[in-house]
Amino acid sequence: MTGQRKQWAALPVTDWEPTYDTLHMYTQILGKISLALRPMENHWWQVALELSARGLRTAAIPHPARTFEMDLDLIDHVLHIDAEGGERRTVALGGSVRDFYTDTMTALADLGLRVPIWTVPVEVADPIPFDEDTVHSTYDPAQAERYWHVLCQVEGIFDEFRARFTGKASPVQFYWGSFDLATTRFSGRPTDPPPGADTITRFSYTAEQSSLGFWPGGTWLNGRRVDQPVFYSYNYPEPPGVRDQPVSPASASFDTGLGEFVLSYDDVRQADDPRKAILDFAQTTYEAGARLQDWPRDVLEWTPPTPPSYRRAMSH
Repeated sequence: MTGQRKQWAALPVTDWEPTYDTLHMYTQILGKISLALRPMENHWWQVALELSARGLRTAAIPHPARTFEMDLDLIDHVLHIDAEGGERRTVALGGSVRDFYTDTMTALADLGLRVPIWTVPVEVADPIPFDEDTVHSTYDPAQAERYWHVLCQVEGIFDEFRARFTGKASPVQFYWGSFDLATTRFSGRPTDPPPGADTITRFSYTAEQSSLGFWPGGTWLNGRRVDQPVFYSYNYPEPPGVRDQPVSPASASFDTGLGEFVLSYDDVRQADDPRKAILDFAQTTYEAGARLQDWPRDVLEWTPPTPPSYRRAMSH
């Protein structure tokens, strides 16, 4: 086994699912607070979380009283709430979702920040309101930190892929509803959301797009069970014939249950060059859809130069 391969930790869903479910609800509480206060952006970009050097964080959140931000620290396993002016409140991770919700709202109120939110989780089966949820109360710090380290590895490669595109593209973002890390490219052409779409979908699919993501697995809303993490890629609208297009690496395929191309995280872990496997998957699945939808690729793609400062930094 190569040294590079050893760096990619195993992450089977069954090993950490109780912690996964609790952490998912923690992130939804942060996301709902952002949703309540930040102005709406296209495709819900304003509510997504981002990776920090210690975990997952919000952007700066405007409030009539003062600006604040929240950082879910997955090293010390606390939530930091930092307010304009230098004040900080800390909430411990590890308790039930009800306790975390109550403690977070109390900490915000103590900072003079009242933030009413809708307490029902989204994009999960059988949601339990945060203020009633004592079911999700398992939290293993080592498991949560391991998952965050994997996200950090994936984000760097997704950033590299995103840099190859000069058209409209989302940042690499963590979506707390679906609990995945994703980045999306856009052709520049508008389109209509699916008929009868819910609110989330209606504001997500207003433009022709190609999405790349990493999902830790679990049970999808349609009941499809995936016991290992997967990288995924899809086009919206789905171009006819895309499911039959060849993609790389050879282990990648179109999953009809999920409706997208998938590449198993375990196949990436076992590859001689995991970075190349992810980039090949990202590029070939993007090309398959863009070709069939006739994207103006000559004006949307480039080979970014490597700044001298970056080369110097990477040489140390």
